[in-house]
Amino acid sequence: MPSDIKNFKTLELDKVLSMLSNEITLPAAAERAAGILPCFDIKEVQRSLDKTYAAYQLLGISVMPSFSAAADNSEALKRASLGGVLNAGELLLVAKTLQVVRTLKVWRENVKYDEKTCIDGYFENLVPNKFLEEAILSCIKNDETISDNASPELSSIRRKISSAQNSIREKLDKTLRGEMSKYLQEGIITQRDGRFVVPVKSEYRGNFAGIVHDTSASGATLFIEPMSVVEINNDIRVLRSKEKEEIDRILAELSAKVAEYAEQIVNSYRIIVELAVVFGKASLAYKMRAVMPKMNEEGRVVLKNARHPLISPKTVVPISLTLGKEYNSLVITGPNTGGKTVTLKTIGLLTIMAMCGLMVPCDDDSELCVFDKILVDIGDEQSIEQSLSTFSSHMVNVISIIEKATPWSLVLIDELGSGTDPIEGAALATAILIKLYKKGARIAATTHYAELKSYALTTEGVENASCEFDIETLKPTYRLLIGVPGRSNAFAISEKLGLSADIISEAKGYVNNEDRQFESIIAALENERKSVENTLREVEALKLGLAEQKKTSDSKLAEAQRKYEQILDKAKTDASYIIDKARYKSDALINELEDIKKKINSENASDKFRVAKNLAKNQINEMLDDANPVSERLASDYKLPRELRTGDSVKIIDISRDGTVSDISGKRVLVLSGSMRLWVEMDNLMLLEKKKSAPSKGISKPSSMERIASTEIDIRGLASDEAVIELGRFIDNAVLTNINSVTIIHGKGTGVLRAAVHKYLRGHKAIKNFRVGLFGEGENGVTIAELNK
Repeated sequence: MPSDIKNFKTLELDKVLSMLSNEITLPAAAERAAGILPCFDIKEVQRSLDKTYAAYQLLGISVMPSFSAAADNSEALKRASLGGVLNAGELLLVAKTLQVVRTLKVWRENVKYDEKTCIDGYFENLVPNKFLEEAILSCIKNDETISDNASPELSSIRRKISSAQNSIREKLDKTLRGEMSKYLQEGIITQRDGRFVVPVKSEYRGNFAGIVHDTSASGATLFIEPMSVVEINNDIRVLRSKEKEEIDRILAELSAKVAEYAEQIVNSYRIIVELAVVFGKASLAYKMRAVMPKMNEEGRVVLKNARHPLISPKTVVPISLTLGKEYNSLVITGPNTGGKTVTLKTIGLLTIMAMCGLMVPCDDDSELCVFDKILVDIGDEQSIEQSLSTFSSHMVNVISIIEKATPWSLVLIDELGSGTDPIEGAALATAILIKLYKKGARIAATTHYAELKSYALTTEGVENASCEFDIETLKPTYRLLIGVPGRSNAFAISEKLGLSADIISEAKGYVNNEDRQFESIIAALENERKSVENTLREVEALKLGLAEQKKTSDSKLAEAQRKYEQILDKAKTDASYIIDKARYKSDALINELEDIKKKINSENASDKFRVAKNLAKNQINEMLDDANPVSERLASDYKLPRELRTGDSVKIIDISRDGTVSDISGKRVLVLSGSMRLWVEMDNLMLLEKKKSAPSKGISKPSSMERIASTEIDIRGLASDEAVIELGRFIDNAVLTNINSVTIIHGKGTGVLRAAVHKYLRGHKAIKNFRVGLFGEGENGVTIAELNK
C-alpha cells in the first residue's frame, strides 16, 4: 500500500481530494474525503459512482443541502447512556445535529424527482426527533445559559433572586447617597464572591459596620458588605444553590432523554457524514463539468476529450485516446513541454478518480477500467541519500513495475530509458516495453527515441502517438495525435532560431540514410494528416452551413403553412356564415311553400312545391362547393361498408376532419364538424365505427395539429433568448396535442443554456415538473419535462 499511495500522489490524487474537501462544509466529512483511496472492486466502484451520480441528478434540480451544523456526539452520547449528565454545550450540539437530520429529510421530500435513487435509502434511514430537538432548544439558550422557561421551578427561583438583588441595590443606593457616603472610596456597588459590597476607605473601617470581603492591592480600599444587606445576600446565596440544583436536574433529565435515542442519533450522524461526502463529489463534478464514466474489468480505457482537472479549464487542451482495444501499448513522442507527461497523468488520474467514486472531466461515453494495480514512473526520482543517479532511480522503479505488472495492470512510464547512452537506452527501453507487453499490461510510455517509434510501427498491439508541435511558431499545441509518431524537429527548430545553414547541412550529413528516410516518412504522414484535417474542417463547415440553411428553410416553410391554414380556416368560417345565412332564407322559403301546399292541397301545387324545393337545395349545394374548396383530394379505393344514416360518425377524407351526419340529400351529405356545417360528396366520407375499424388503404393528409405533435425539441446552438422563444412555442403545441411528457435537447456545453431552460420551465404554468436526463437518455445534455394534464 505505501508504494500505491506514492503512485497516487505522483498522479496528484491528493490535490483532487483537496478540491473535494473544499466542497464539503462538514469538518468530519471533509477529513474523510481528503483520505479517500481508490477501490479495486468493480462492484464497489460502481456503487460509489452511482451514489455520486444520484446526488449529481438531485443537485441538478435543487440547491445543495446543509450539513455543517451537525456534530459528532458519539462520546457524549455514550456517557449519557451510562448515566452521565451532559453539559449545556453538549446538549446543544445534539439538538443542532437533530436539526440537520430533520432538514435533510424535508429537503429530499421537497426535491421533485419522481424516480427512486440509490441514495434515497440514506434519507429514509435518517431518524428525526423534533420533540427532543425542541425540548433541548427550549431549555438551553447557548453553551452556558439555561433558559428561564426550562422549568416553572427555575423561573420562580430566578424571579426571587432578581427581587432580592433589587432590594439590595435599593438599600445600598441609600448608603451611597446618605451620611456614610463620605467614608466611601467611590460611589459604586460591586460584588465579591457573589455578595454585594461597597468600596470603603481603609482609614474609616471602624466607622462602617459590615463584613470585609476583600481589599485592594494597595490596601487603601476595603470591600465591605453592609450589615443591612447581609441577610438578603444570604438569601441570594441559598437561592443560587437552589438554582444550580434545578439546572442540574434539568440537564440530567435532558441527558436521560438523549440517552434513550443515542443509537439513532449516532447512526443518523454517520449517514450525514456519508451524504456530505457524496454531495461534495457531486458538487465537484459540476465544477469540473464531469460525466459518469462506464466502468469495466477488461482493461479498456476510452477517453473522449478528457481534461486534466488541475489545469485551468481556460487553458487545458482535451485529449482523446483508447487503450486496451485495438492496441494495449501506446508510445507517445514529441517535444519537451509538449504535453506528454500531462497525457500520462490524465490517463492515470482519471482512472483512480473513477475508482474513488468521482465523476471525471471528459465527454459522454468515455470508459475506464478498474485495474488491479496502477504502476507509475513519472518525474525526477534522483536520490542523493542513496547516491542514485536519475537513470538508476528510474530503473529501480521500472524493475519494481516489471515484477508487479499483471494482465490487469495499468503502467505509466515517463521518458523510458532516458538519462544514459542513447543507443543503450533505446535498446533497453524497447526490451522493457516488450517484456511488459508480453505480461499483458496496459502501457502508456513517453520517449524521444526513434527506435521506439519504429517498434510501435512494426509491432501489432502497439500504437504510436505524438504531441503536436507547430514548427512555424516553435510552440507545442498540446494536441494528442493517435497513430502518428512525433518528429524530433531539431534541425527545423535550430534553423528557425537562426543557426547557420552550413552547420545544419553538416549535421544532416551525420544522420544515416535510414534515419533520414524515417523522418521523411513521418514528415509526409504529418503533411497528409494536416491536409485531411483541413478537408474535414471544410466539410464540417459546409455541413453546418447546409444545416443552418435547412433550418431556415424549414422555419419559413412551417410559417407559410401556418399562415395558409389560418387563411383557409378563416375562409371556411366566412363561407359557413354565408351558407348559414342562405340556408336560413331557403328554409324560410321552403316553409312558406309548405304552408301554400297545405292550403291549396292540389296535385299541381305539390309538383310545383317539389320543383321549388329541389331548386333551392341545388342552389345551396353549389354555394357550398364554392365556399368550401379542398386543398387536395387524395386518391382512395375506400368504399362505405353500408349506407350512411343520420347520426353516423364519419371522417371527411380530403381534409382529415371528423364529424357527424346531419342530413342526406342524394349523394351529398350534410356533416357537422365542430362549428362548421359542410355538404360533402358521399364518396369523400369514411364511416367511423364505434369500435376501432381496420385502417383503409387510402392515405389521408395529416392535419396541422398532427404535424406539430412532436415530443422532442433540439435547441442546441441557439442563444438563450432564442431558445426560450422556440421552447415556448413547442410547449404550447404540446399542450394543444395532449402530450404528457417532452424531451428538450440543450446539450451540455457550459450549462448556460440548460440553466435558461430550467429557469423558464420553473415559471411555466403548463409544466408539472422536470428533471435532467438519466444515463441512456442523454444525462445532463437533455431535460425531461412533464406537462400538467
